[in-house]
Amino acid sequence: MKRVVNVLGGYLGVLVAGLFIAGSALAGVSAEDRARIGLEGTELTPSGAIRAGNAEGTIPAFKYEPIVPPADFSAGEYHTDPFRDDKVLFKITAQNFQDYADKLSVGQQNMFKNYPDYYMNIYPTRRSAVFKPYIYEAALKNLDRAELVHADVNMGIVGFKGARKAWAFPIPKNGDEAWMNQASRPVNTWMDSVETTIAVTSSGDYTVNKLSVQQHWMWSDPEIPDEEFNPAQQGMHYNQVLVAPPKVAGQVVMARDPVVFTEVFRRAWAYSPGQRRVKRAPQIVYDNPLTASDGLATTDQGWGFNGPNDRFSYKLLGRKEVYVPYNPYKIHAKEATPEAVINDKGRINQEFLRYELHRVWVVEATLKEGTNHDYGKRVYYLDEDSWWITLVDGYDRRGDIWRHWEDHHVFYYDTGFMNRTAEIQYDFNAHRMLYLGFDKSRGPDFTWRAKDSYFTPAAVRRRGIR
Repeated sequence: MKRVVNVLGGYLGVLVAGLFIAGSALAGVSAEDRARIGLEGTELTPSGAIRAGNAEGTIPAFKYEPIVPPADFSAGEYHTDPFRDDKVLFKITAQNFQDYADKLSVGQQNMFKNYPDYYMNIYPTRRSAVFKPYIYEAALKNLDRAELVHADVNMGIVGFKGARKAWAFPIPKNGDEAWMNQASRPVNTWMDSVETTIAVTSSGDYTVNKLSVQQHWMWSDPEIPDEEFNPAQQGMHYNQVLVAPPKVAGQVVMARDPVVFTEVFRRAWAYSPGQRRVKRAPQIVYDNPLTASDGLATTDQGWGFNGPNDRFSYKLLGRKEVYVPYNPYKIHAKEATPEAVINDKGRINQEFLRYELHRVWVVEATLKEGTNHDYGKRVYYLDEDSWWITLVDGYDRRGDIWRHWEDHHVFYYDTGFMNRTAEIQYDFNAHRMLYLGFDKSRGPDFTWRAKDSYFTPAAVRRRGIR
């Protein structure tokens, strides 16, 4: 079955919010593919992951067995490690990494080449991304209702329609469908947290920037009926207030994103204490510098990727086994403060990190001709059980490896969702690191709720004045 019908040139789309929708895919999958996927007893899980383990036994089979919260976990506190008894299987070092090169990304290999003391602790593989039944039920429904959309906007945006709550294309046929799976992955619906952004100098010095962050990801919210949700109009509400250090405190950024950008663009506002005005902030997108990152990351790198996808073309390179960050409860712990985690060489103390062998989907994003971005190419490694980005290798416009990004995700067993707990980027040219994480003063609050009016320009003004 041909999945994509491109009607560019004929413009046989429909006018939606002032934009032409250039083409869409036929909904549904073949009977053969439908027989391969299901909740139990099938070749593929509802996320499209291979249910079986690998031939070597180093990747186990997927089982629908959610993590049982440890006895010492208290709601509202940092999640204690359910796998604390696991031992390190072996270390990959600068001396032996070539023996494992087939299971390392180019950026990972470059870490060993640049830093002789760098190492990775490899732990037993735990396929802990086990979501609630309604997520898997939605994914199976998406097999017949999701349609890929190509919008003739800017350089051409990829999106979808018809899907809800879970991965739009559990059996992806191309890079566009695979990329829409990360856009439609299940995400914690509500969260109030204090987060940090730390740009470390080459000498190891740093300042901790603290941000008060509130967000509502509506995509997987079970309280929103399917018929009341349009992924091209609704998605994420995000508010961020810089609270430290004092000299920059009071800056506010608020954004409202759709899940896909085929109808509306990012709507963002910013408040600066110096100007005491709320302004539209169309620049907070693409390769605009990430807040407080000292230019070490772009805005669209948060969560591995966020925002409109029109500046790159996406190619699905397939599925492979890679040692990726997984189940990093040590760096999520309350004790993992910046002073403990960042060593005197300006890098992460690797004892806080955990790497496991997982099957990942590999998607190559190449900058389109005629547009601009700091990166000429990015290679993404997406976990097959969740479609969360685990690694990103960033290349400059000359085609040289430039930066290596790691996303360390925890499965929040009290909410049944995966979310980031730490993000790390190494810049090989500047020999600097950017570290994003939670402030350890308190754990993320998933019980927080707010009305839609909380995420409006008027609310930004009130928070900024305070």
